[in-house]
Amino acid sequence: MAQQDHGTTQEKIVHQGLRLDHDADRGRYGLWHGATFVGFLGYRLEDGVATLQHTIINEEYGRRGYARALVTLVLEQMRERGLKIVPECTYVQDYLRRYPEYNDLLA
Repeated sequence: MAQQDHGTTQEKIVHQGLRLDHDADRGRYGLWHGATFVGFLGYRLEDGVATLQHTIINEEYGRRGYARALVTLVLEQMRERGLKIVPECTYVQDYLRRYPEYNDLLA
């Protein structure tokens, strides 16, 4: 895992060639499959609470589980950082209904 101060780059390597990059300055987590950008999850952070605003997956990667992988990785990272979440994004809201083990993150 590579990490730089001030949140400009944070990277997590995961199974099946997926990589999660964190750009805190832009308020987004990006998902990569090898060298290909798949999509991102945008958020706003205030007082230890991350408002998850939108999950965007490039059209050619839609309906293949990439959004689920992205949200899982982001929630795991937020849990590690001790953050709470407010899910504005409808995809994240649906995800939390399917995977209630992440409901402890709700603010």
